[in-house]
Amino acid sequence: MTAVESRPAGVALTPSSGGHRPFGARVKAFVVLTKPRIIELLLITTIPVMFLAARGVPDLWLVVTTCIGGFLSAGGANALNMYIDRDIDAVMDRTSRRPLVTGMVSPREGLVFGLTLAVVSTLWLGLLVNWLSAGLALGALLFYVIVYTMILKRRTSQNIVWGGIAGCMPVLIGWSSVTNSVSWAAVILFLVMFFWTPPHYWPLSMKVKDDYARAGVPMLPVVATNHVVARQIVLYSWVMVAVSLLLTPLGYTGWFYTTVALVSGGYWLWEAHGLQSRAKAGETGAKLKEMRLFHWSITYVSLLFVAVAVDPFLR
Repeated sequence: MTAVESRPAGVALTPSSGGHRPFGARVKAFVVLTKPRIIELLLITTIPVMFLAARGVPDLWLVVTTCIGGFLSAGGANALNMYIDRDIDAVMDRTSRRPLVTGMVSPREGLVFGLTLAVVSTLWLGLLVNWLSAGLALGALLFYVIVYTMILKRRTSQNIVWGGIAGCMPVLIGWSSVTNSVSWAAVILFLVMFFWTPPHYWPLSMKVKDDYARAGVPMLPVVATNHVVARQIVLYSWVMVAVSLLLTPLGYTGWFYTTVALVSGGYWLWEAHGLQSRAKAGETGAKLKEMRLFHWSITYVSLLFVAVAVDPFLR
């Protein structure tokens, strides 16, 4: 891997150019294609919803099969995303070492790998969980690959707003795996993730907006000022927190979830308004501190969904 790491950003290392592709590095590269760290976040939202749907501890085998199927489906979507985006990945610093750019995996291999995971995950969920969950997972995959990656990403600054729908689907999949249906509780949590996605991702986009500008991807921070972006972050944040509080009056959660949602949501709003104040004052670079909200956003969603899982045992 040292040969890969030492090459200039954007210069692909291919087998034909003499690049060495050891077996262990190849296996690691295929794992990287699935974007496992992103999938971890998806599972954080899937498993707790299964506890809420079961009003207690769901069947362990069902949890395992649902998570495996979800991992395979999301992994397939991510691999196909890297296959389609390999041209812009090559010119962005933060993606220039992805396997399809370095040549550790060929484009053909990446395409076959992604399609295989898509088929296997759909059959896995359909046969071992239920076909509603399989259909939702396949819909999420197709939406991410076709609607977000192929249509929205390079054409509109609202790409992550609507493209984020795919990342909200694990909530519905987790609920449907237990009940073979979709309820208002699942829809509310879906909407929490929908309104969470833009204020989660835009701070990171602010940090790496030069990368996106170089690749010609019109992320909101590329086409708008930091103040405008921060104002949008605050707007989505308020709606997200408000939606998160709907579960309790509708009878799905109790005092524990409500307390966690209020405290964690309140701190989120504090950080969002702080970012807006710094952006309005013209702060840039390290003084903008946009990554504080990005890192908190991951903690927030983890805390909120842990509360979703714990709450049924405290009622």
